Amino acid sequence: MGGVEDLWRALSRLRLADRELSDVLGEVTRLATLHVPGAESTSITLVRGDVPTTAAHDGDMALAADELQYERGYGPCLDAGRAGVQLRVDDMRTETRWPDYTARVLAVGVRSSLSTPLPYQGTTIGALNIYATHPGAFASDASAEAAREVAEAVAVAVANADAHALLNEHARNMELAMQSRAVIEQAKGVLMAQRRVDADAAFDLLRDASQRYNRKLRDIAAGIVASVAQPAGGVSPDGRPGRSGG
Repeated sequence: MGGVEDLWRALSRLRLADRELSDVLGEVTRLATLHVPGAESTSITLVRGDVPTTAAHDGDMALAADELQYERGYGPCLDAGRAGVQLRVDDMRTETRWPDYTARVLAVGVRSSLSTPLPYQGTTIGALNIYATHPGAFASDASAEAAREVAEAVAVAVANADAHALLNEHARNMELAMQSRAVIEQAKGVLMAQRRVDADAAFDLLRDASQRYNRKLRDIAAGIVASVAQPAGGVSPDGRPGRSGG
């Protein structure tokens, strides 16, 4: 098992760009199990909208221990994330803070644990959870320090993924806005030709139809543009074929 220096080197080589968050967190949990003194099984709890989920885990013991806490709504990993403090359990057999949880987690093999909050923009978004099958596994300062280093790496990975998702969403919104503007301009051109009105009046027709029929302006415009290819007879402002004269 490597020391904190080995952990630093491993985390510094962690690639974040162009990777799914689940892949990055999966690698982080494996590094934690390998480099945090005493670790045998590791997981990452993320809390989004007050709902905790295990975003990644290394070893089934960690996943089972997490889910026991989610069922009850409390436990060291959840309380570490909520309070923003590192919580250590040296022996589940003598621990008194979460009696219902500790009694049941012994059945999945957990004897000691270390839960470290994930710092994120002045708050916390969950916890790094490390488990062992023997008591006092995380009593050393090295365990606490290494866990905090891993938690920082998790927070950076989540922040990177959130920023990437926000950028993609902004790009999609820009694309949709440009598409909407294009179809609205086309619909205005159709109405200007058929109703012999100017651009402002054509837009007023579109807007009035949108309000009257409780449909999005873009949908009204798209219907008008699509109807141009239909048989002669004109179109109504709501995008439906109009009546021919006579």
